[in-house]
Amino acid sequence: MSRFNRLSTPLPGLIVIERKQVGDGRGFFSRFFCRDELGDFGGDGSIAQINHTLTRIKGAIRGMHFQGPPHDETKFVSCLSGAVFDVAVDIRPDSPTYLQWHGEILSAENARSMMIPGGFAHGFQTLTEECELIYLHDKPYAPGAEGGLNPLDPRLAIKWPLEVAQMSERDRNFNLL
Repeated sequence: MSRFNRLSTPLPGLIVIERKQVGDGRGFFSRFFCRDELGDFGGDGSIAQINHTLTRIKGAIRGMHFQGPPHDETKFVSCLSGAVFDVAVDIRPDSPTYLQWHGEILSAENARSMMIPGGFAHGFQTLTEECELIYLHDKPYAPGAEGGLNPLDPRLAIKWPLEVAQMSERDRNFNLL
């Protein structure tokens, strides 16, 4: 019996994962990740790094970040508290969906995650205050391979659900396409 539902998206390789929760009066149990069931994560299911973020302000944007080849990474992104609008942009030049984006609401309540393959930029906007996310990565961080897209780039035309309340100077200063 699988503990996960896999939902396809319009962008090839980008997958939404629903974690099945088994609950009673005490709360619930859910499997967060399983290499045997999600073995296509990064090709072999290995986790090289786990990152955790807290964003306090509703409407804040973090992203759109990526690592370039050969350090491009698969990410498994989940919201532990609060709710976010999570976005992935296809930056694979040979892809038929190049520069197209897909967004999903991830929250503690809906138990959804996004499995984002290498070749995608990733970011999110907080829909509530006090949002915590956890990221599983199949490759370690490589500072020289880091890059980003401007989350407000009109060419990307990401439809952020809220007015931007906060964004780092670094993210705001990424070049436009």
